[in-house]
Amino acid sequence: MELMSQPSSSLDPKIADRLKRTADGLVPAIAQQYDTGEVLMVAWMNDEALHRTLTTGRATYWSRSRREYWVKGETSGHQQWVKSVRLDCDADAILLKVDQVGAACHTGDRTCFDADVLEAAVGVRPE
Repeated sequence: MELMSQPSSSLDPKIADRLKRTADGLVPAIAQQYDTGEVLMVAWMNDEALHRTLTTGRATYWSRSRREYWVKGETSGHQQWVKSVRLDCDADAILLKVDQVGAACHTGDRTCFDADVLEAAVGVRPE
């Protein structure tokens, strides 16, 4: 896969050196409501999107289809105000705890994970 051309980033090299990116330079970012734990959405970040998120307090993502940055809620009003940002143990995923204003999903739903529930066996932990 060809590496995607992206603008240079101001991301702190200490953070940038830790990130494990996809072949096209991206890391998945999970947005979670900070006070309830509700999982809202998954999007993509490159180094500059992460830098902008860390320095502005607004969730900023990289659009793979439009090949541009987007600040969540900039046009819809459904903003994400950053409360904390964490890397997972492998540094290949980002968790954003946010204060979500309105819908997180582009469909207008609060979360992207409430419309298509799959049938699954329910596990029971042994006592």
